[in-house]
Amino acid sequence: MDYLVEMYGVSHKFDIALYQDIELRLKPHESMAILGVSGSGKSTILNHLSTLLPPQKGTIHLASYKNIYNLHERDLLFLRQKVLGVIFQAHYLFRGFNVKQNLQIAEYIANTQIDETMLEDFKIAHTLKQQIGELSGGQQQRLSIARVLTKRPKIILADEPTGNLDKETAMSIMQYLLHYIQKNQASLILATHDTEVANLCSHIVMLENKKLRLIR
Repeated sequence: MDYLVEMYGVSHKFDIALYQDIELRLKPHESMAILGVSGSGKSTILNHLSTLLPPQKGTIHLASYKNIYNLHERDLLFLRQKVLGVIFQAHYLFRGFNVKQNLQIAEYIANTQIDETMLEDFKIAHTLKQQIGELSGGQQQRLSIARVLTKRPKIILADEPTGNLDKETAMSIMQYLLHYIQKNQASLILATHDTEVANLCSHIVMLENKKLRLIR
């Protein structure tokens, strides 16, 4: 089975080197948790994979797209619209729109339909007419995840996706994400400090001493 995510020989630094010559690979149906202390570079790795930040060295392949930072703009746009789903730490919800309108943006971008059952599972179906400012932090986080999944992505990149959720809700959302990648032949990579969340993934890596160390 072909890999959905491949990263080879990737290095990056800001004021200091974050990591050097790191590699990771992930197949459909697989999930990976990246652990590491704050500032180690977990979010930066996700930014590389999400097409937002070219690494200073190395190569990244996503789905059938090779060396993503050499892609034509048309292919890069398709990758962002149809293949990638990015769950940011900051929710980036449109505060001038209500909940339903935020979801409709994803519908429009990817030409999909809102999954009403998912909204029930996320316990936000009753909020569709509410403004973003009327939602709790946890509801906003669940909405941002629902908006990403509305696109039906093949590769989900998640930066602390359960950070604002209580333990029970966090586990429920994680189980939903894991079920999603099984059902849709997708892959999930998440950065987290939560070892319980990490233990739900099929692979765990630790970012330390400028390297990615495989734990499982």
